[in-house]
Amino acid sequence: MTNKETLRVLVWGENRHEQVEPHVREIYPDGMHATIAAGIRENLGDGARVTTTTLDEPEHGLTKDVLDDTDVLVWWGHAAHGEVDDEIVERVHQHVLSGMGLLVLHSGHWSKIFGKLMGTTCTLRWRSEQDRELVWTVNPTHPIAQGVPHPIVIEQQEMYGEYFDIPAPDELIFLSTFSGGEVFRSGCTFRRGHSKIFFFSPGDQDYPVYHHKDIRRVIANGVQWARTDLPERKVPILLRYNTGEFFTGHGYTGPIGD
Repeated sequence: MTNKETLRVLVWGENRHEQVEPHVREIYPDGMHATIAAGIRENLGDGARVTTTTLDEPEHGLTKDVLDDTDVLVWWGHAAHGEVDDEIVERVHQHVLSGMGLLVLHSGHWSKIFGKLMGTTCTLRWRSEQDRELVWTVNPTHPIAQGVPHPIVIEQQEMYGEYFDIPAPDELIFLSTFSGGEVFRSGCTFRRGHSKIFFFSPGDQDYPVYHHKDIRRVIANGVQWARTDLPERKVPILLRYNTGEFFTGHGYTGPIGD
């Protein structure tokens, strides 16, 4: 039985590249999801219970019971976004609106769940040619930025560049620059319903980014920040859509016109 103060974290991984590409399996022999989870445990210690699940598990490992027992969901996907069942996406969406925190990593920007929450295409420019990425902190007072250097230096990484088709972030924490001169909003927060969402772009299957100690620290910080600690999860509902009681004007006794 987990103490109620323990942060319950679920790392969801697509786990496809690791199965079919030997060079990815060499970097992440237990899967990227396992490496991401290890980084969170490394930074949060006994304060977090970190578990993992993957795309090919029944219901993608995202059953109602699993999500009910999750404070923060961490999402990594890339090659198989279309295989994520729409019914499961809707289930995750409802949990997010109800207060489950969400971290979306790297190519998760094109996941169904992130697009549904953002309401935009979430497209961007990219180039995979072993670029050097510098992750600059532009909001040093934010909890997610605590304990990380300025900048974080990633020697090998895929380039992500603007324009990034997302809504204006509630908070911009990190801005990345690349060897080709590109810039990218690499660390953004959003609020949807009762939830907090953090998108963090560094991390690609072809490079050992999730072994980088500073990237692991940012993800762990993001997990802590995204926890909402609501006493009860409840989806915000407009009463009229729930009951069918639309305003018709009947019974109104106030002034009409001028």
